[in-house]
Amino acid sequence: MATSVQKITLSPSRDIPFNKLLLSQSNVRRVKAGVSIEELAEDIVRRGLLQGLSVRPVVDQAGIETGMFEIPAGGRRYRALELLVKQKRLAKTAPVPCIVRDGGIAEEDSLAENVQRAPLHPLDQFRAFLALREKGQSEEEIAAAFFVSVNVVKQRLKLASVSPALLVTYAEDGMTLDWLMAFTVSGDHERQEHVFELLKGLLR
Repeated sequence: MATSVQKITLSPSRDIPFNKLLLSQSNVRRVKAGVSIEELAEDIVRRGLLQGLSVRPVVDQAGIETGMFEIPAGGRRYRALELLVKQKRLAKTAPVPCIVRDGGIAEEDSLAENVQRAPLHPLDQFRAFLALREKGQSEEEIAAAFFVSVNVVKQRLKLASVSPALLVTYAEDGMTLDWLMAFTVSGDHERQEHVFELLKGLLR
């Protein structure tokens, strides 16, 4: 007997004026980590808002919507927008892309958004940096645009000298980043692959 597949309905998205938004006490992020609010604000100026906010309607004691929306997920983006409003670089009534939710638990929204976020693999970061350099950006410009040190950019770009076969091995967790960086000393791909095979033999 065939079982029916349950279809889901996605939460609607809409633009909400900034002055109708407020931070929720349900946001689980309490400790500062990663890119600062100031850096995030500058990134929004440079690229616009790349990810909308997850919001829930604020209701009064009678359960009637007040026209305001609280943000359980996206607090750092809100604070960055708030900074831009204070700096008069963004209008108070500027429309902000939001996903409007009303079911489930607000804390769960916040936790899921933060826990499910996967950091970019160093190899993907290298490929992205390399693409930007090939399009004319300097190492300093790339570092400034993504709030990393110039040394990180240089380290990642050094991977361009490593054999594609070894890059595949690294992507499949066949070696550590430190091992991979050791192969950037020589640009001879055949020698790199030969040395790696020797090392694998020693470690067996």
